[in-house]
Amino acid sequence: MTLATSFIISTAPPGAMTAPALTAASLGIPERFNAAVHFVDRNVAEGRGDRVAIECGDARVTYAEVLRDVNRTGNALRRQLDVRPEERVLLLLHDGPAFASCFFGAIKIGAVPVPLNTLWKPADYRHVIQDSRAAVLIVSAELLAQIESIPPDDRRSLRRVIVAGPAASATSHVPFDAFIADESAQLDAEPTGRDAPAFWLYSSGSTGAPKGCVHLQHDMVMCAELFGKGILGIESNDRCFSVAKLFFAYGLGNALYFPFSVGATAILWPGAPTPQNVYAVIERHRPTLFSSVPTGYGMMLAHAKGTGVPSLRPGTPVLDFDLSSVRLCVSAGEALPPALYERFKQRFGVDIIDGIGSTEALHMFISNRPGAIRPGSSGQIVGGYEARLLDDAGQPVPPAEIGNLWIKGDSVCASYWNQHEKTKDTIQGHWIRTGDKYTQDEDGYFWYAGRSDDMLKVGGLWVSPVEVENALAAHAAVLESGVVGHEDHDGLVKPMAFVVVRPGVTATPELARELQQFVRERMAEYKRPRWVEFLPELPKTATGKIQRFRLRALADRS
Repeated sequence: MTLATSFIISTAPPGAMTAPALTAASLGIPERFNAAVHFVDRNVAEGRGDRVAIECGDARVTYAEVLRDVNRTGNALRRQLDVRPEERVLLLLHDGPAFASCFFGAIKIGAVPVPLNTLWKPADYRHVIQDSRAAVLIVSAELLAQIESIPPDDRRSLRRVIVAGPAASATSHVPFDAFIADESAQLDAEPTGRDAPAFWLYSSGSTGAPKGCVHLQHDMVMCAELFGKGILGIESNDRCFSVAKLFFAYGLGNALYFPFSVGATAILWPGAPTPQNVYAVIERHRPTLFSSVPTGYGMMLAHAKGTGVPSLRPGTPVLDFDLSSVRLCVSAGEALPPALYERFKQRFGVDIIDGIGSTEALHMFISNRPGAIRPGSSGQIVGGYEARLLDDAGQPVPPAEIGNLWIKGDSVCASYWNQHEKTKDTIQGHWIRTGDKYTQDEDGYFWYAGRSDDMLKVGGLWVSPVEVENALAAHAAVLESGVVGHEDHDGLVKPMAFVVVRPGVTATPELARELQQFVRERMAEYKRPRWVEFLPELPKTATGKIQRFRLRALADRS
């Protein structure tokens, strides 16, 4: 399939009309379309079957082998488990070849894969199982205990749990390798439409409960064409390594369907993205496109030899990072501080292009671009998207004034599953409210001004203050608390908790550390408050709402 990929990269100033957003039809995506065929089968059909599609540790998997395992997985889901079109298949998998097999195998039979965050806790998985009413769960063996801790009645929609990884045979469930071993390597794709559901990604909301973004068959193609090719200039000789994992919208594009869109190589790493691990992967696999988040770039600098920057703690290993293979770095998830950009560029000689995207839009819709970077800005609108800044009454803001960011583009999710009111509130016609506040300069660059609500972006991950406050409230010493974002020494936002203790309890540094550990044991690590301050009372409105702006002011003075 040949797509019409000529489009305008708009740099129109505020108030001016930008180029109209492209649609799947205008990009040449046919009405009858299956995304798995486009990203997998097409590479083999066009003669790239022997090219390496995935490198993961010692494994080197060709496109022909990916197609074989995608087909076997699709056949196994359909024949053994009777998975029907649009039924959900949950993927709780570490990054690796099996993720690609399951993700595209489900899509190819018209089912809907739902990648899940491997950092979640059982309560999150219970919510998603019940919300999605999924038929099947495919889980890495190391994560199986998280699922088995959920009461059986709370996961009764699951017809089968399939376990992937070397330790799978030690469980009572069917190992993934055995599940697909005897299946045919031939599979005709379900004749889905370009606007049919393809996959979901769960995004955290203001209440902390994940909500399912329903993405369509054409959405990945839009992002691959508009950002992968239009901004990154990705080609078949590129080698793509993303610190963000495949369950993130950002990682799914950078590390899977972007390289698969051109027959390039995806470098996958299932382990934790520590600086040591990142260094080892770069040293071994020599990526040309490297994607991370500002926190990750800051940690690389903190560990890198020759930066003159103090290490994170005494005894931290100093690594001789060699990024000579990398032609371009990408950053998203949170605003990239200009000082961090400058330090990274000075040390490694590689540009970082920063931008903003979302789970709802699937990837980045505003971005800096090679040769046109303004440190501290999120960049310009990505060609094929439209953006506008509106005041709270829905009217355009004057030039250089802060407004609420709305964007339009054909990669935006169709809806939030089971969230009718949230869908109507967020998606209005062809436009979606991002929840971010921005200004735009005379050259069309967008400058981040904060969140429209109280959600925090920590290491590229959303954190709900209410969720952290609820965790703190379960501690016997805590009367109430308020959580806000506070910048660390690198200018990156982390949670800060202001706590009011119960009568008779003494606020001490030891209690502060105990509260941090208390949250860590109940929530993902990135949600843990990095600082705990004690107050006699929380600032509140007359109606009892926490005045977070006053807490933020206290944090800035601390």
